Amino acid sequence: MDTPDTPAGIPIIDIAGLASDTAGDRAAVTRQIGAACRGTGFFVITGHGVSATQIDDAFAVAHEVFALSAHEKRKLAIGIHGHNRGYVGLGVERLDEKTAPDLKEAFNLIWTDEVTRPANVWPPIDGWQARAQGYLDAVLAVGQRLHKAFAADLGLAEDFFADKVDKPLATLRFLRYPVALDRTVDEMPADGQPGAGTHTDYGNVTLLATDGVAGLQVRRRDGAWLDAPAIPGAFICNIGDCLMRWTNDVYVSTPHRVVQPARERYSIAFFLDPNPDAMVSAIPTCVAPGALPKYPPITTAAYLQERFAATYSTKQAA
Repeated sequence: MDTPDTPAGIPIIDIAGLASDTAGDRAAVTRQIGAACRGTGFFVITGHGVSATQIDDAFAVAHEVFALSAHEKRKLAIGIHGHNRGYVGLGVERLDEKTAPDLKEAFNLIWTDEVTRPANVWPPIDGWQARAQGYLDAVLAVGQRLHKAFAADLGLAEDFFADKVDKPLATLRFLRYPVALDRTVDEMPADGQPGAGTHTDYGNVTLLATDGVAGLQVRRRDGAWLDAPAIPGAFICNIGDCLMRWTNDVYVSTPHRVVQPARERYSIAFFLDPNPDAMVSAIPTCVAPGALPKYPPITTAAYLQERFAATYSTKQAA
């Protein structure tokens, strides 16, 4: 079955078959995902099982947290609470060290059992915690299902990643990108300041929901920048550096950025990074006979520590 593409050349894949009891249904979806991971490193998924109602409510949750006063948001700041939890203000991050700081604000939630990892930081909004947590749980399940397809495509047992993403270093980020008319004097951008600088994601896979406002761009192999699609109810997925490393560069982590939007833009990104103690070591099926892996083994925690330390201007690592 041919996979339809968006105008940017990003395949659209209905992943409903991954939940099928029929091996052939799962294999058909796996082939499409595998081709996308080796090609653009980006793909759009439908049939993921997260309802449009729940996605819409997640955007309502985002609007509510960013509508808090500056004073309330400062009390929730990641610089105070650490561990990649809480509020990130405008200009705190710089995803591309060659440009001005990113013109976005974010609110981060992490996957936590509240025993081995700290509890999340919750805003003072009635009912907010349950709604946000419900969405995190829903997209985590989708991400874990995608890992079954990754494993099968790489010639491994479908459950290869199961014990490596069951207690993940996962982060849910509510994101707001302002425009000139609603910025305060302190928020005004420098010339050429991006919404989010050119970067690749750090972990295994990212699931992004957008509000339909353009801004996300993907860099093609020839260097051209293409606008990513906005398909209602769908998630834009991309491979991160950790999975690229795990597959010995068989899968591709593609640079992308967010340009300043024409109007206020919201998006919700879920970053599914492996368990902290998962050993990221080249998968044997991804190493040619007689060749050596391109990268030495490293734990997820050690790898992500290096990446986060370079991103935050405060050097507050996750």
